[in-house]
Amino acid sequence: MTVPEADDGAARRAPGGGTIRVRVRLFARLRELAGARVIDLEIPARSTVEDAWTALAASTPAFAGLRVYVTFAVDGAYADATTRLADGSEIACIPPVSGGSGEDAGEAGGASGRRFLSLTELPLGESILEDLADRVATDEDGAIVGFLGRTRATPGTPAPGEEVEAARHAGRRVEALEYEAFEPLALRVLGEIADEVVARFGVSGLAIVHRTGRVPLGEPSVAIVAAAAHRDPAFAAASYAIDETKARAPIWKAEEFADGHVWVGSPARTGPAANGGRPEGGRQPR
Repeated sequence: MTVPEADDGAARRAPGGGTIRVRVRLFARLRELAGARVIDLEIPARSTVEDAWTALAASTPAFAGLRVYVTFAVDGAYADATTRLADGSEIACIPPVSGGSGEDAGEAGGASGRRFLSLTELPLGESILEDLADRVATDEDGAIVGFLGRTRATPGTPAPGEEVEAARHAGRRVEALEYEAFEPLALRVLGEIADEVVARFGVSGLAIVHRTGRVPLGEPSVAIVAAAAHRDPAFAAASYAIDETKARAPIWKAEEFADGHVWVGSPARTGPAANGGRPEGGRQPR
């Protein structure tokens, strides 16, 4: 989508007037509605993220009514809708992600110290929790807590706008899940969650591995391991890690049925839960 070209190329990109070019990346249901993964826009200089969405929605009527459910990232970091855009900015439109939302209060894999964070298209093997424990645990850790999320046959809560399609599949079994991720931002968010686990629980041994692509019924899609000296912080860290991953990481989940699919989830939360996961005050570690 473009607006008429300015006569002077230098004026077109001048801070006080003219236009700028930005790139919009679309994911999950927004990608399907637009029929494109990437859309280039030419919009007035000094435009905000909200202005870019308005221009995008004007050319894609199917986006009507979805704004309230969409969050944004600019150049790889979550951003407010009031953020000013520069020439060449990349905007990611983040539809509802695979888990819940809640209250606000930030390479294709990586390891740092006693943490391991990864997105992978490969199946998670039967020994995934043991393998991750070997990566992040030390002889000082008396507790290792693992969580494994698997594809189940019963459907979840449809994402906003998917209610009609979900009703069409009511009573049917889910045959597989299809995951899509905005990998650079997803890994950045997983790193922030790992930092929060250290700050909140004193647990530095943490692994989060999430599948992308198609995950058949009964197979694991996410594995989390927390290693700590005592069991209470290890349990709290593992619980916090999965809750925050599902609420904040730009990872989308579609439930596949015999003759269609339904995107599930809630609007993404862009920061940590205000009181999430902190152990009760005064309680001794165990």
